[in-house]
Amino acid sequence: MGMIERFIGLAPGITALGSAATGMAEVFTQNATRKMELEEEAYARAITQLGQEFQIARAGFFDSLVNGLNRLPRPLLALGTMALFVYAMVEPVGFGLRMEGLQQVPEPLWWLLGAIVGFYFGAREAHHFRNRAWPARAQALEAAPVASPDDDFADNAALRDWVSGLRG
Repeated sequence: MGMIERFIGLAPGITALGSAATGMAEVFTQNATRKMELEEEAYARAITQLGQEFQIARAGFFDSLVNGLNRLPRPLLALGTMALFVYAMVEPVGFGLRMEGLQQVPEPLWWLLGAIVGFYFGAREAHHFRNRAWPARAQALEAAPVASPDDDFADNAALRDWVSGLRG
């Protein structure tokens, strides 16, 4: 192919024609490869900037206070629920009055409370799930014992005969 092109002398003209066609096509449609390159470059810049924002650990008083407040809801809910049981045993009349008051709360407000609590704990669970250290699959496969085919069919004579027929 290269010898024919050199003999006829069309190689530079064909190359120029191909470049012109590519340039003309990019006027009407995007170059998908260039678009992917630009998107990857923008993504890399954004990730680099995000990483730079979190390199400096700010361990001031306010950050410690906010971290402490973020850790309060779960223990408060658990301890508060147990305190309600103690309160019901210590003062049943007062507990009954407060429970009657809770019956007056409209149902949409209960749904809203359930959504808020559910999203709070769901977001926490999702955060911990995303930041979880997963064991490497290769290490798990290496650790698994490998049984020979003869061991698999020790209790089944028909399968043993079938496998030996396949090998033979």
